[in-house]
Amino acid sequence: MPKTPAAEVVVPGPDGERAVRVSSPDRVIYEKTDRTPEVTKLMVAQFFARVDDGLMRALRDRPTALERWTAGVRLGMRLATSTTDKDADAFYQKRVPKGAPGYLESIQVTFPSGRTADEICPTEIAVPVWCAHMGTLTFHPWPVRRADVDRPDELRIDLDPQPGTTFADAVRVALVAKELLEELGLKGYPKTSGNRGVHVYVRIEPRWEFVDVRHAAIGFGRELEKRDDGVTTAWWKEERGERIFVDFNQNNRDRTIASAYSLRPVPGAPVSTPMTWDELKDVTDPRDYNLFTVPDRLSDGDPWQSIDDEHYSLEPLLRLFEEQGSVELNYPPDYPKMPGEPPRVQPSKKVAAHWDEQGNRIPD
Repeated sequence: MPKTPAAEVVVPGPDGERAVRVSSPDRVIYEKTDRTPEVTKLMVAQFFARVDDGLMRALRDRPTALERWTAGVRLGMRLATSTTDKDADAFYQKRVPKGAPGYLESIQVTFPSGRTADEICPTEIAVPVWCAHMGTLTFHPWPVRRADVDRPDELRIDLDPQPGTTFADAVRVALVAKELLEELGLKGYPKTSGNRGVHVYVRIEPRWEFVDVRHAAIGFGRELEKRDDGVTTAWWKEERGERIFVDFNQNNRDRTIASAYSLRPVPGAPVSTPMTWDELKDVTDPRDYNLFTVPDRLSDGDPWQSIDDEHYSLEPLLRLFEEQGSVELNYPPDYPKMPGEPPRVQPSKKVAAHWDEQGNRIPD
């Protein structure tokens, strides 16, 4: 059977139209479900072009890693979790891929290890459309702009349902988070994660370093715990129980969340969809927001249209962290040991006599 010729998706560019080539346009990326038709590679590229305004609001001038599902999404397929995971079906691309077009721009970032990389830095919609040609479904932008890649302009509150909890629980907690943000003089913008969770973003002044934003998220999460007993900031899964986890570590350097208007690798091509708070209250099934339904929402404007209108101070949240005693929590395991961090050992396996007050292992 002859190979299907490449297709083109024509999009606006800074100096007129750009035609973006999409190879294997009829490759099935999402299979048909009882709710949605099948989705081809060309349809993914066209989707990104159709949500241009919202997607570029999420990605513009931000270092961005790509989540590439080059063979599509099927039950049982896995995403690589490390560079040594060679048997996975999908992977993260943190460096500019070979063969990138000349209009694609990049910016250098520094990882926690001290290594550096040039990451894609989208400046026009042709870039994410080209990324679809490369098998990208999900974009993972850093919470920084290219003008200063070491000072975030975004606080990300990731409300992650644990086993035994539901999307409805995440929505309930998100509404409590809204009230707390407003009490602190901050404005949050919610979106579905595209799966079971809810994300709330707050634009902040780019004055603080990553560790400060992380501490702000910890302070916020601990205050949420006081207001809703279905919330936890416990890093160790064995301590979380059936509660919504506030994943404070998503505010670390090189930790990213699926952007607004990203597709997720779940049957039915669901989309991480920006909402108004009133809309979020009434959402019962986030799968209703998918590649087929989301573009029409933008005909009435993006619910996050005003997100860049005001950037807020982080000081109210940092004061919360200080009032709570400035107690540090665990970093991800691939990070170097950080000052004040608790021992990196599961609580159920910890022997108190083996650790000093600073959380350092006492040699045998």
